Amino acid sequence: MVNRPTNHRTDVNRSAILAHLGATGPASRAELARALDMSPALMTQLTKDLLTERLLVELEQAPSSGGRPARMLGLAATAGRAVGVKVTADHVAFVEVGLDGRVLRSASEPFDALASTYLTDLVTRIRHFLSGGGSAPMLGVGVGVPGSVDQPGSGIVTAPQLGWNSVPLGESLRAALDLPVIVENNVNALTVAERLYGKGRGRDNFLVVTIGTGIGAGMAIEGAVMRGSTGGVGEVGHMPVSEGGPRCRCGNEGCLEAHISEAALVDSARKAGVVGPSAGIDVLRAAADAGDKDAVAIFGRAGHLLGRTLAGVVHLVDPALVIILGEGTAAWSHWSFGFEPAFRSHLVAHRRGIAVEIETWQDDSWAQGAAALVLATPFDDGVSGDQGRLIRERFVENAGRA
Repeated sequence: MVNRPTNHRTDVNRSAILAHLGATGPASRAELARALDMSPALMTQLTKDLLTERLLVELEQAPSSGGRPARMLGLAATAGRAVGVKVTADHVAFVEVGLDGRVLRSASEPFDALASTYLTDLVTRIRHFLSGGGSAPMLGVGVGVPGSVDQPGSGIVTAPQLGWNSVPLGESLRAALDLPVIVENNVNALTVAERLYGKGRGRDNFLVVTIGTGIGAGMAIEGAVMRGSTGGVGEVGHMPVSEGGPRCRCGNEGCLEAHISEAALVDSARKAGVVGPSAGIDVLRAAADAGDKDAVAIFGRAGHLLGRTLAGVVHLVDPALVIILGEGTAAWSHWSFGFEPAFRSHLVAHRRGIAVEIETWQDDSWAQGAAALVLATPFDDGVSGDQGRLIRERFVENAGRA
């Protein structure tokens, strides 16, 4: 059902077992297999690995109704924390989560990604958040950024939205914080969180698409979040959809993002006189909510273009589910009029029934995705290098104190 991951994908199945036990308490192997939609054989192998790694313990036998009593499994360590950080051009969002991924606290602070002191400023804000945490052992810090990351363990970031090019973010944060730090594209981080806690739970193959300030995608295939050779899987926002179209932030012309990002929608609305020259996306959405036909049409055209493009992506990767989320979903009722007919009509007949789920996740959810990177890292088989090893050692050390 699930192959061992290569160094370009992060398997989260073992993390899903830990998250489920942390959220619901001890369970048998059969119960875990049913809850997480895994085969009994795969569950047996995964729990064997976790027992060997001292992350699970066998507990008392469950009551039997006549058959052989089942052994219950529980977490070897019940205390542990991870911090997730979502970095945007103008603010940073934080969450602290427990081993089960449950958010314990959250915060948001202003941030200027273009300031000459951006690295120092980011360190200061992360330190401030860390200082307010609980007493449980800190496993590490996950950071989600809107751009390309070479490898989560090294964390070299190129992010046009932030004005960053080959920034050694991981190295800088590790040196300043003296903690393991995992850096990843924010949509890949969201995909990990969806697999562990969201609508992708129990699904081996699904597609996550984000709409808002940018357009991105994450892909879970056979239970693993795909990265590609340079961490660039899922850049659907930079798929060319028009010849000689508007210039994108990436420097090319006619990208999907250049047509349907929030900035692109607002620009279209201003040029058409739908909103004033200083209005933003909130004003455009309010106009559509009030029934302004021109405002509704702008969102509808965006939905149409998104639907056509995603139909092609579905044909390429064959997911069982498409999850759409991000800031842009606040106006999904207007996007959907264009999206649904365009998406369904451009799919081949046997795929037209694919489910599309809409989630209105905001900053906390994005940051929770970054924290999920830490919880998944001990099982990524090399993607995060030394950082994964250090986080795993902290898991095991914590288990030894339990």
